[in-house]
Amino acid sequence: MEINKTILGIDPGSNIMGYGVLKITKNKAQVIALGVIKTSGFSGHYQKLSHIFDRTLYLVDEYKPDETALEAPFFGKNVQSMLKLGRAQGVAMAASLYRNIPIFEYAPLRIKQAITGNGSATKEQVAYFLKQMYNLEIMPNDLDATDGLATAVCHFLQLKNPASTGKIKNWEEFIRMNPGRVK
Repeated sequence: MEINKTILGIDPGSNIMGYGVLKITKNKAQVIALGVIKTSGFSGHYQKLSHIFDRTLYLVDEYKPDETALEAPFFGKNVQSMLKLGRAQGVAMAASLYRNIPIFEYAPLRIKQAITGNGSATKEQVAYFLKQMYNLEIMPNDLDATDGLATAVCHFLQLKNPASTGKIKNWEEFIRMNPGRVK
């Protein structure tokens, strides 16, 4: 199956939201955009949410993604932080849905595993693998940007291998099954 589409990947956050845009042409992915949306200049939570909505809608209108992939919130100990994160994710979803863009969610563990082969990889490891995979010359200072890109890449890999079990037993098997991801 040949994949031709644009994917907007989002790592939601109420203070910093990372994003990455992948353009897929004949099953080949190219990084189109990578960055963050910061809300530190806004005093209230609702002003931050409004900014997230506006900027996400701008990304949708600018890059015209066919699909949006979001990192699902993980369960933390601080209920207030979870609530704020859930709201930020909902606002980012609403911006895509406002333009009728389908939404796909992936757990953080799944995203890290798709990129590095290790569900407990660090942000730095994810960024390193993405730099190698896409020959990125300039890496952003904020790793939330690479987390957003990782979400888009995870979705792309899921589209390429929808029946994949994710149960690779060793590195030799991983290399054999993923020749394009190893340099």
